[in-house]
Amino acid sequence: MLMRFDPFRHVDPFRELDRALTAAGGSAAPSMPMDAVRRDNEIELRFDLPGVDATSIDVEVDGDELRVSAERRRPAVEGERVLSAERRFGRMGRRVLLGEHLDSDGVAASYVDRVLVVTIPIAEQATPRKVLVATGAGRTDAIDVAEAPSADGA
Repeated sequence: MLMRFDPFRHVDPFRELDRALTAAGGSAAPSMPMDAVRRDNEIELRFDLPGVDATSIDVEVDGDELRVSAERRRPAVEGERVLSAERRFGRMGRRVLLGEHLDSDGVAASYVDRVLVVTIPIAEQATPRKVLVATGAGRTDAIDVAEAPSADGA
């Protein structure tokens, strides 16, 4: 018989809750780890979705909320009896609030190598731009708001 040794089984207070939920027919929500990075004029969200079929992935934008959901199905193999099941299966989801400076109309998604990549453009009004400053002599000078002056005034 397969036995699993877990030296930290008494340390995790949520383990019993997870076990009770699973025994009651429910389950704790499967995880959907995410990284978020900014590149130039876009935000990129990367979700790890191993074992998820691309057809089960849904990406929705509703106002300022991005919702990602997917389903990992347990493979049914005839003649097998499960002795231990630690991997989580079922429907999982994640909600991300989009800031007002993101262009929710330009959201794009791709699924490559079991990673869902969601790209969100930064709205044009939120990108740095040059502002013309009028002087008393009627002359205007351009100031680049993207580059702040250094501490020595140069």
